[in-house]
Amino acid sequence: MAMRQTPLTCSGHTRPVVDLAFSGITPYGYFLISACKDGKPMLRQGDTGDWIGTFLGHKGAVWGATLNKDATKAATAAADFTAKVWDAVSGDELMTLAHKHIVKTVDFTQDSNYLLTGGQDKLLRIYDLNKPEADPKEISGHTSGIKKALWCSEDKQILSADDKTVRLWDHATMTEVKSLNFNMSVSSMEYIPEGEILVITYGRSIAFHSAVSLDPIKSFEAPATINSASLHPEKEFLVAGGEDFKLYKYDYNSGEELESYKGHFGPIHCVRFSPDGELYASGSEDGTLRLWQTVVGKTYGLWKCVLPEEDSGDLAKPKISFPETAEEELEEIASENSDSIDSSTPEVKA
Repeated sequence: MAMRQTPLTCSGHTRPVVDLAFSGITPYGYFLISACKDGKPMLRQGDTGDWIGTFLGHKGAVWGATLNKDATKAATAAADFTAKVWDAVSGDELMTLAHKHIVKTVDFTQDSNYLLTGGQDKLLRIYDLNKPEADPKEISGHTSGIKKALWCSEDKQILSADDKTVRLWDHATMTEVKSLNFNMSVSSMEYIPEGEILVITYGRSIAFHSAVSLDPIKSFEAPATINSASLHPEKEFLVAGGEDFKLYKYDYNSGEELESYKGHFGPIHCVRFSPDGELYASGSEDGTLRLWQTVVGKTYGLWKCVLPEEDSGDLAKPKISFPETAEEELEEIASENSDSIDSSTPEVKA
């Protein structure tokens, strides 16, 4: 019996959402941060989309955002020529790292002691967060603006992407190990530590490479230009979104398209699976994030599967309902965070 996908819509941003990232699973659940051209990155509860707080301080579009593994710190990259590090519990700004051009990407090491940044000045920078006054280490070699930079191989190596090149660097020697060249612009890159897999999107292609050797594993072609793709933690599925406003779900092993959904009202800029694989989040030109169930109809987060009574005479059509307490929960969260950085509570709706 087929069930209809009912995404949760997380509003609150006023411009396109261009990046998002999940934390790891913590004793308090997992969390989601979003980067937006409105310059106001937001933190949410990952499984429900409930707004927790907004990080205020950037003076330009925020292009990149990330959380450390235990969601105690956040980092953001912005068009105001800075990267900022935040206390993700209190919302306080911990440090501002000045750059010479627009910053596009930020990533913490696993121990949260170092921050990797990249941007329009074509340089990778590594900041020691325990010595914020010290100059960062710099790695040069890219020939165009850096779109994404990620730690890999237990922080021993770095992966970075500019317009048409993906490069692998050795952290200890600060030298390039290998590079991949593409005939069109690379739109996104995701690193999967379990199995050392690198997911790269360019044009309509979704390509999988070894993160250790950059050797190709497999690739799929989508019906439209793809801006972002994400691999399920169990490597069963992958999801992708792009210029046709649709989200596509594929079987990772066979490449078969399993489902496609249209919910956004603009191109999709970013998509990521949650750390438990139960949902995936998408961010769009339309200014919203949406949360989608991996297994439609499963009771999880705010989704509750309700089957009609057998003797009610209703059509046997499952539906997704939401607990009556959802609005009350949101109000509680708003009151708990009333002394947070931003007191306005964006809505989460089905």
